[in-house]
Amino acid sequence: MARLKITQVKSKIGSKQNHRETLRSLGLRRINDVVVKEDRPEIRGMAKTVRHLVSVEEVD
Repeated sequence: MARLKITQVKSKIGSKQNHRETLRSLGLRRINDVVVKEDRPEIRGMAKTVRHLVSVEEVD
């Protein structure tokens, strides 16, 4: 199954509460944190919510 590499590239300071909670749910705590998650619709939706704070790459 494909996987997504999600990297936090911007700070969550000043962002909406929902966006901060989404970053925490993804497992991202600080800038340059990286997590690898399964490519599922739920994960893609969370990444889309905070797309201005993260970068997403597909990893095989």
